[in-house]
Amino acid sequence: MARTRALMTKTERKRISKEEEVEDRKRYQAITEVRNRIHDELTEDIEVLREHHPELLDELRDIVCDE
Repeated sequence: MARTRALMTKTERKRISKEEEVEDRKRYQAITEVRNRIHDELTEDIEVLREHHPELLDELRDIVCDE
């Protein structure tokens, strides 16, 4: 099964890490897209996990908080 992304697309990873040479506008656009996902979708995902699958939320927390 192919995975497309966790939080960032491959292109966003390359642009944010400066692995890909792009104009600043495209880099900031990638940052904005990821920021929006963090504040919108991720927040909602956390609420669903909290209510319906707390073990998965613990796994997520372990990864995010451990780094």
